[in-house]
Amino acid sequence: MTAGRRYEGFVPGRHVIDSYGAGGFRFADMSHRGSILALPSGVHAWSATTPADLTLDAFVQVLAEAEEIDTLLVGTGKEIAFLDDAVRARLKEGRMAVDVMSTGAAARIYNIMASENRRAAAALLAVD
Repeated sequence: MTAGRRYEGFVPGRHVIDSYGAGGFRFADMSHRGSILALPSGVHAWSATTPADLTLDAFVQVLAEAEEIDTLLVGTGKEIAFLDDAVRARLKEGRMAVDVMSTGAAARIYNIMASENRRAAAALLAVD
């Protein structure tokens, strides 16, 4: 990792997640404190911090890129939390498979899918 280099909200391109924890993520030789969206357009800072924040508004950017996503992995923190039925239904209207799991599992599976060049995206809540 490049010393002192910080993530400022958006990094274009597909990047694997090098590590997670301590309230953030490392990817693309950078670090970011907080949650992220790993989307076809790049990695975006995400304002969601708890499962309660996983509302339709939290997924606006995901829905904007839905045509490029076959599978959305949602990492809900250390524990699995369920998405509201209305949120899950709206995401599925975007023709995406939606898999909800812990953030660690979602990051690991996202990395595998990205390395296979699959059309996957991840919405990952930061964990300590």
